[in-house]
Amino acid sequence: MDFNKIPKQFCENVLAGHSAENFVMIMSVGETAQAYALTPEHMKRLVQSLSHQVEEYEKKFGAIDAKWSPGIESPLQTKDIKGSGE
Repeated sequence: MDFNKIPKQFCENVLAGHSAENFVMIMSVGETAQAYALTPEHMKRLVQSLSHQVEEYEKKFGAIDAKWSPGIESPLQTKDIKGSGE
């Protein structure tokens, strides 16, 4: 697959949550959002793949200066997405 030929959209924010059955990721840009449901196994493989990609990127381009701070509320909440509470 040639990733250069796939149309891309910038993602401004990602919200994630889970239940016993699945994980849900909401990817948004502006007022548009798309939700994706993944099995726990798919989510685990996604995390592993993303970690690998970040490691490869940093080997090539240098360390990414970013900190994850759990508990910091995103400026965009699921209640703000059209149709989520309707």
